[in-house]
Amino acid sequence: MTVKKRASAVIGAGIIMGALVGAALGVLWWQLAPRVPVVVNGSDVRPDGFQPEGFFAADVAFMVLALVAGIIVTVGLARMRREDLLGVLAAALISGAIGTSVMWFVGTRLGSVDVEGLVGTTEAEIVVDGPLSVSLPAAFVVWPLVAAIIVTLLALGDWLAQRRSARLSHS
Repeated sequence: MTVKKRASAVIGAGIIMGALVGAALGVLWWQLAPRVPVVVNGSDVRPDGFQPEGFFAADVAFMVLALVAGIIVTVGLARMRREDLLGVLAAALISGAIGTSVMWFVGTRLGSVDVEGLVGTTEAEIVVDGPLSVSLPAAFVVWPLVAAIIVTLLALGDWLAQRRSARLSHS
């Protein structure tokens, strides 16, 4: 099997794993993340008080799930093709980008609220759970960043092992 075929196999596995794990984690994020209550009053929509902790908790839940996914998926890809770390890196980065996007898409669709529709249908002031969202853009790079760190550590470990074995063979 050529290097190109090995790399394409691990990249294909990364795409599939990223999409499947991202969809599952999107559902989990939707279940775990708190919602920020919003007040709908006529045409006015505002958060119910000052609640940065609600937005922050949803972002932290997203990032923790992305961190865990980055570790598990990258280790799985590395076990699949340890001898081809460059292919594993490419697959892990692609998997992270796809997985994070799918996780965000599934979670925000499941946690969506038609606030504009409520504005048009009610005259009284009501409090509803706001839509689920990610407010920290850095949350989207957690999975790929963790994947890159893991592959770098694996490459460093392989390099150190080669150096050690070369020293032992020269002694």
